[in-house]
This record gives sequence, structure tokens and C-alpha cells, in this order.
Amino acid sequence: MPFLRMDFEGLRPLPTLIFGSRWLQLPLYLGLIVAQGVYVILFLKELWHLVLGATKFSEQEIMLVVLGPIDVVMISNLLTMVIVGGYETFVSRLELEKHPDQPE
Repeated sequence: MPFLRMDFEGLRPLPTLIFGSRWLQLPLYLGLIVAQGVYVILFLKELWHLVLGATKFSEQEIMLVVLGPIDVVMISNLLTMVIVGGYETFVSRLELEKHPDQPE
């Protein structure tokens, strides 16, 4: 598995330990992925609330209810940026160069 390779040839023990400690962030990124799943559930709940109240809400109430899913989407986008960017920067390369869905 390429993400587990630990080829630190020529490094002294302390730099090896410091460099290897970046893997301690992996559970944090996995936890953020779980948190993003919770936000998906929250988004669906907010959307369902909006659909059920569409005929009885005033325009101002609809605007306020729509702000909930917008917040959820913005936070979810931020989570994605932190997860992908942080993992790629601090832990290991994602090696997406040949993947058709690789963002630009």
C-alpha cells in the first residue's frame, strides 16, 4: 500500500519520528469525513422542512429556511477543502493525476 510506505533512508531517528508523526492526523481527517456525513443528514432534514412548509411559509420565512441548507453546503465545502488540502499537504499525496474526476 503506497500510503503506508515509510522509506526514510538516511534520516536520523528524531527527524524520522517527526516526519512520521504526520500520520497522527489521519484519524482527524477521517473524523471530519464522518462530520461531513452528519452535515449531509442535516441538509436533507433542512430541505425536507423547506419542502413541507413551501405552501404555508411567507417569502421571508422561506428565505430564512433556505439559509440553513446554504450554511450546511458552505460548511461541507470547507470540510472538503480542509480534508483534501490538509491530507495532501501534511500526510500523503492522493495521486489523482490520472483520475477523470480530479479537480483542477
